[in-house]
Amino acid sequence: MIVALIAVCEIGFWVLLAAGLGARYVLRMPRTGLALLLCEPLLEVVLLVVTALDLKNGADPSWKHGLAAVYIGYTVGHGHRTVRWLDGHAAHRLAGAPKPAGPPRHGMARARHEGTVWLGTLVAAAVATALLQLAIWYVDDPARTGSLESWRWIAWRAAAVHGLVALTYVIWPKKAPKQEPGQVPEQAPGQTPRTDPGTATRTYPETDPGHGKGKAPAEKL
Repeated sequence: MIVALIAVCEIGFWVLLAAGLGARYVLRMPRTGLALLLCEPLLEVVLLVVTALDLKNGADPSWKHGLAAVYIGYTVGHGHRTVRWLDGHAAHRLAGAPKPAGPPRHGMARARHEGTVWLGTLVAAAVATALLQLAIWYVDDPARTGSLESWRWIAWRAAAVHGLVALTYVIWPKKAPKQEPGQVPEQAPGQTPRTDPGTATRTYPETDPGHGKGKAPAEKL
């Protein structure tokens, strides 16, 4: 039952998200859309309550209860970022808002972005650990809580692996591609493009036909 409820919560997350964004940008009902989006945390509350009741009714703690705790932790750590990303793209496609800027791709800016995402994974591991520890105290039987303890290590191993991946962007920053001669360099989002002073040209107006020279050649600035 717990696994089925996790699947229902996951499907419900995306259904509420689609309904909320549709109400905000298609039906032009921002308050209704916001209310639907705010209902999403209720799914995790329902899952938490059902998991606690399952344990209270004598169910043996198993991987299903551990998976529920990890799922709730992931939603807390990364759910808001997912909603914000989708909201920006929905506003762009459905309401004519500017296209949201993507994450930085190179250098230390990319490393900081990866570090921020990793912090979400740390939050997820911390929340999962807290829920699992509460379940262990609630059962209060070391012979039955081994599976719950193993999920704590799973959560922190995932956070450690993600941290190592994020650290590689600091140790080996991803370099921007070299600019070809005459190519306009990439600009930061919202920055006015600049012209390369070495390649800009200025064209003079046509000369008087009576002086018979046509157009003057372009002059290098």
